[in-house]
Amino acid sequence: MFELETAPANAQNLRRVAIDPVSRVEGHGKVTLLLDDNNKVHQVRLHIVEFRGFERFIQGRPYWEVPVMVQRLCGICPVSHHLAASKAMDIIVGAATLTPAADKLRRLMHYGQILQSHALHFFHLSSPDLLFGFDSAVAQRNIVGVAAAHPDIAKKGILLRKFGQEVIRMTAGKRVHGTGSVPGGVNKSLSAEERAALLKDAYTMVAWSRDAVAIIKQLHQQNPALYDRFGSFRSGFMSLVAPDGSLDLYHGALRARDADGKLIFDQADYQGYDALIEEEVKPWSYMKFPYLKSLGPENGWYRVGPLARVQNCDSMPTPFAEAERKEFVAHGQGKPIHATLAYHWARMVEMLFAAETIKDLLHDDDVESHDLMITGGQRAAEGVGVIEAPRGTLIHHYRVGDDDLVTMANLIVSTTHNNQAMNTAVRTVAQQYLDGHEITEGLLNHIEVAIRAYDPCLSCATHALGQMPLEVSLVDAEGTVLDQVVRDSHGQTRRDTPASP
Repeated sequence: MFELETAPANAQNLRRVAIDPVSRVEGHGKVTLLLDDNNKVHQVRLHIVEFRGFERFIQGRPYWEVPVMVQRLCGICPVSHHLAASKAMDIIVGAATLTPAADKLRRLMHYGQILQSHALHFFHLSSPDLLFGFDSAVAQRNIVGVAAAHPDIAKKGILLRKFGQEVIRMTAGKRVHGTGSVPGGVNKSLSAEERAALLKDAYTMVAWSRDAVAIIKQLHQQNPALYDRFGSFRSGFMSLVAPDGSLDLYHGALRARDADGKLIFDQADYQGYDALIEEEVKPWSYMKFPYLKSLGPENGWYRVGPLARVQNCDSMPTPFAEAERKEFVAHGQGKPIHATLAYHWARMVEMLFAAETIKDLLHDDDVESHDLMITGGQRAAEGVGVIEAPRGTLIHHYRVGDDDLVTMANLIVSTTHNNQAMNTAVRTVAQQYLDGHEITEGLLNHIEVAIRAYDPCLSCATHALGQMPLEVSLVDAEGTVLDQVVRDSHGQTRRDTPASP
């Protein structure tokens, strides 16, 4: 689908490029680029044109339904919403501290989610661009092309994701939209047979995750000019960290740094997140723009996700991942790494961390325990649950009335935190590569590569094999189409030459 936008009345000498929809991401987004007389980028906007009504239709539902309901937001990372909502409802039912078994089983579920989502994004969605090049043939630039040219890489990617899904199935009851986490704990533990089955493959998953880190490091080493400069811009970072400052993707407190790596706040209790973060609304997108209140909307926006987490923490509590984290940080030569493509390197370090954590948890006998619930706690009227989802910090905030019905819900998903960053990434890449004279398929893909690095979760309907149709037009201020490129649903690209007047 393509939407032709009319240039604003006061933009006498501006031309507009529209990319609609963006492909190989989860959901429907559109990019518009406004060019001036000299074919320089004047304005860039990433529009999120889907509307999400979950915050409204959760209201009036019993609180115990929420952890199952909210995961329908997402078919790829439902566990993240399942657990964030459960953590909020733990506060509501007075179970801020869970049994050791429940805590470890939830962590196992969560790190299974991290593993499968990171594997899916890197191997299925991003590796075609990284292995073949951004300008490579469209017919090759997909997971089928990767399987043909690099069968071992494709196989490992598929089986890594499958293993993560099995961890989810055995802890949540189903691979997608499970019911294992409930307010106050979990409703199932692992059987001895399930535990043994996962342990049998766990060490192989660690080894393959190390191989994945080696792949992305090699790509950086082969072309540092591209990987260090593509879509690079300065920003702050925010994530959860453990009390000792180490990486913890399930629980912790909020830490934020500025673009130079200096702390803005540390060990902030996320129950009070709304004293730290404000959300700005802009008329051209349904997605809000969060920023740190202390810095204001112009200077207070930040990035979340793997690039933020790997640099924001002081250490990783598993040996192989910690060694890789140190090498990643050293690549910045004492300064924070801001390159957009570095998200992939950080993501693979996190996947290794997840694999190691799963292996360690499976050696803990508590995962077979039946001491799964905390009951009889003091009820609260309000609760906040925060978790580090694959894409970044995920906030669930609820209020519940005396009748047990939800009266308010506020969700700040990972991609919302990254909204301004994604807009900036698109503008930076457009300024680096767009000449304004001719639109090529390679140009379109450069812009999409910048967006895909964030693994945006606009919805989850399109996070799958294949291409979405894409049409981009260059339009002058009078609305005349000067140039047009179309990519069909089979990934074939053609130029539609405008008819002469």
